[in-house]
Amino acid sequence: MSAHRSRGTSRPRHRRRGTTLAIAVPLALTAAGTLAYGTDLGLFGADAQASASAATAATPAWATATADGFASVDALGQNGTYGGRDGKTVTVKTLADLEKYATAAEPYVIVVAATITMDPVGKEIKVQSDKTIVGSGTAGHIVGGGFFLGQGVHNVIIRNLTIRDAYQGVWNDKEHDYDGIQMDGAHHVWIDHNDIRHMADGLIDSRKDTTHLTVSWNKLSQDNKAFGIGWTDNVTADITIHHNWIRETEQRNPSTDNVAHAHLYNNFLEDVAGTDINSSYGNYSRGATNMVLENSYFQGLTNPVVRDATATLVQRGNVFSGTTGKNESGGTGAAWDPKTYYAYTLDKTADVPALLKSGAGPRSSIGTTASTATTATPKAAAATTLTVAKDGSGQYTTVQAAVNAVPANNPSRVVIAVKPGTYRELVKVPSNKPHVTIQGTGGSRKDTTIVYDNASGTPKPDGSGTYGTGGSATVAVDADDFQARNLTISNDFDEAAHQDIANQAVALRTSADKVFLDSVIISGDQDTLLVDTAAKAKLGRVYVTNSYVVGNTDFIFGRATAVIDKSVITLKKRWNGTSAGYVTAPSTAADRKGILIANSTVTGDVSDRSFFLGRNWHAGGDATLDPQATVRNTSLSAAIKTTPWSDMSGFSWKDDRFAEYKNTGAGSGAASTDRPQLTDAQAAAQEVADWLGDWTPTAS
Repeated sequence: MSAHRSRGTSRPRHRRRGTTLAIAVPLALTAAGTLAYGTDLGLFGADAQASASAATAATPAWATATADGFASVDALGQNGTYGGRDGKTVTVKTLADLEKYATAAEPYVIVVAATITMDPVGKEIKVQSDKTIVGSGTAGHIVGGGFFLGQGVHNVIIRNLTIRDAYQGVWNDKEHDYDGIQMDGAHHVWIDHNDIRHMADGLIDSRKDTTHLTVSWNKLSQDNKAFGIGWTDNVTADITIHHNWIRETEQRNPSTDNVAHAHLYNNFLEDVAGTDINSSYGNYSRGATNMVLENSYFQGLTNPVVRDATATLVQRGNVFSGTTGKNESGGTGAAWDPKTYYAYTLDKTADVPALLKSGAGPRSSIGTTASTATTATPKAAAATTLTVAKDGSGQYTTVQAAVNAVPANNPSRVVIAVKPGTYRELVKVPSNKPHVTIQGTGGSRKDTTIVYDNASGTPKPDGSGTYGTGGSATVAVDADDFQARNLTISNDFDEAAHQDIANQAVALRTSADKVFLDSVIISGDQDTLLVDTAAKAKLGRVYVTNSYVVGNTDFIFGRATAVIDKSVITLKKRWNGTSAGYVTAPSTAADRKGILIANSTVTGDVSDRSFFLGRNWHAGGDATLDPQATVRNTSLSAAIKTTPWSDMSGFSWKDDRFAEYKNTGAGSGAASTDRPQLTDAQAAAQEVADWLGDWTPTAS
């Protein structure tokens, strides 16, 4: 709060407008709403941290779909496989654009809306992590090459594409390694609903300990080698292969070598009679693989199921029609149940051929139509998530960088998911970036902290002067429909070391409408939480719940219509160890509601009777303001003075709007001229809903 608040004692007192607040002795005092407060600023309960989903009903399924099977399992630092869902969506029609976005460091959903021919033939685009590459309807074709996922590449989805025709005229080609999709040491990959055929080596190669891979609903055909897995002596990989139609292929259908957990189910392996391509074997459990093979259908194959003597293979519910040769199972490996890793549902084996003939391969309903595609034009994904991590494991290493990535005038929710850590930075959410949520991803609000130490009077780094009170904020929010949850926002300005400048040091400043703060800690000393509005005539509503607000002087202040509900207000001693302060300092416009504290607790390690509940701030000496603070149904510690309201800058609090209702605790007191209490009738018009009006805060 600006230093002018302590000046202006000669300013005239404004004339109070409206009726004088009635004073009444309240009915029997009741306890404040029960709150299951955690200890040491812990959690409030199971619902205290509503998580925000990155998808909405309007978001296309191909942009937000996540993998099943082993690709869905939380492992190796990756919780499931969702590809580029957290990034922008681009539509491509050229090789240059496809390669540009597939090899970029940041996440993308890449919609392929044309036939793209590889140049040179056999080119494999080196896909980087956090990508979804999806065909637009049935228009996305990759001809003469494919994709390569190298060591450590993760969180990649390849869907709804036709990848074809790198064949070089030699059936068992030893000269050309032109695969449809090759993975060397990748993890968390989902290959789904593709048509991969007629390549120069393998259609899919999963090599060198690639793990947490799911391959589902693909058509694999017209090739010598369909799907090879292995090229390693390690037995660490976990792979799910389900609902694939494998036909007119000779070998590797798949060949699964040294896989710790291989789960194959509801696949249809077909050796088509009358063609020049004849299978040599079907599913093969090689090396030390431990395979579970369920409800798959084998039609016309030679050696439909084969295992090495060192491998384990458990069969359940499979059908063999017109097959000959080896059909093996057994082994000494430890039994395992896929359902201990992930949920899945088996289709009836008899239904599998018809199901896959109609359902495998690219679907016209996935993606956008080619006729409406715009080549290589980025656009923000609806209801997207941006990830922040100091260690570089997210999309951004600072919160502000993620805010900067939010498109101007974004029409829908953008969640900035901040991994645990201390982020020493200034964050500003400008007015043209509404619908932003900043969400800590740790188990507690204390795990993720945004902190800085500016104060009113701190020199600006560009030499252009000093910060004012509002400008000192660690986090400044000027955008409507902002939300924050499960984190700490702090200003750790060292008052003891800087008695040469003012002590006003804001942790969070808001000047917007519909600001929802849920399960946060807002911590500082003087002027911790500034709830402002964009202009005196504009409405600005702030709802704080399940949270802690920490400070000592005027630490909840401003002209917004603000509610502190079901929260803990923690009083702190001053820098010199003394106990003295003010909880609130409203500067409400005459036709607005001010600050409401309801169903909460006011406490702290400070001296008894040393804190006021508030004082009236007439910002700039504006006599037309009508500051309001109501504290109701709240437990007050003995730190609260018996006369809990104070004058400020020559204005009497009794000319403004200050009252209590049914507070409890050692700091509560009976009605008097120095301690106004609402009547029941007045209290009925000063509920939380009266402050929020037509707005119902909802986590999103």
